[in-house]
Amino acid sequence: MEKSENLAIITNEKTFKNKDGFFCDNIDMKSIPEGLNNSFNVELFVRKSKKERLSHSINLKNISILNGIISYILDIIKKSKKYKKYLVISITPYTFLISLLLFTLKKEVHIYLRSDGYEEYKCYSRYLGPLTYHIMFSILSWKAKFIACRRHILKSRKGLVVSPSQLNEKWFEDKKIESQKEIKLLYVGRIRPEKGIVSLIKILKKVKLNYNLSIINPEKEFENNIESQNIKVLYFNKKHESLIKIYDEHNIFVLPSFTEGHPQVLDEALSRLIPTIVFSEISHVKRDREGVFITERTPEALSNKIKFIISEYKNIQEKIKTNKLPLKENFLDDLTKIIQNKTL
Repeated sequence: MEKSENLAIITNEKTFKNKDGFFCDNIDMKSIPEGLNNSFNVELFVRKSKKERLSHSINLKNISILNGIISYILDIIKKSKKYKKYLVISITPYTFLISLLLFTLKKEVHIYLRSDGYEEYKCYSRYLGPLTYHIMFSILSWKAKFIACRRHILKSRKGLVVSPSQLNEKWFEDKKIESQKEIKLLYVGRIRPEKGIVSLIKILKKVKLNYNLSIINPEKEFENNIESQNIKVLYFNKKHESLIKIYDEHNIFVLPSFTEGHPQVLDEALSRLIPTIVFSEISHVKRDREGVFITERTPEALSNKIKFIISEYKNIQEKIKTNKLPLKENFLDDLTKIIQNKTL
């Protein structure tokens, strides 16, 4: 395919560089630039990480890795004549300042909102966090073209909605329907306060069930007191599709986040016919999906939900089979059309 347009992608994501290439912890920071590079001449602008991050190798020719905000701004200005269109991923103080600069340079700025920033910023400060995000969000909404993974994230502002996904045909192959007796819980994600994993561990310690919990973590460093006899942390730095085997080795997926927009791990679990438990704070992620169970954040409620799922496992799996899940190729196609200003 002939690529007629240049596209700069701006992100606050920290990226590690060594002799083998560029690496990041977030799969989106790999898949989105690589996917859009099929239609655009993409250059990815990232922050330099001093910490080793080897989860995902970014297979992209043009990557600018920058030390700080000053070098970031100077590089953007230096290359501004090359790019008319910019995709900014998430609103952070870094991307906010860069977006203001792009406005002054009269560039077309698309901002992709992957989650509800108001809720995420509460993790930093209950009141000042959402206020800070509100100021940045409101100012950027005047000129930026918003793209969101869910309608409510737009807060009544104009914008288009996409369905993020990492799913391809491999995720739907060789699925098994079977009864379960053991409780093998799985969490896939970073060990961060806003992700709720620490809260989940505290709850599980009070649950009177025989269970094992595997935490698949894309970051090497984590609190040493998290692991125990029945809680194990696995550092994951392989191809994303290799997660399929890990999903299949467990029978209940738990998403303990306090805030989520469109959690792709939920769809990954469902694609393998694995029932998923979420807590009431993010009950909206259930939508019309079968196999997603909502519970309160208490030991009793979680314990009862786990026991119910195990007792009805085969019936739940049959219902999960009816779900229509988004695909990666459709997500990237929609994102491409939006940036090209074409109708979805």
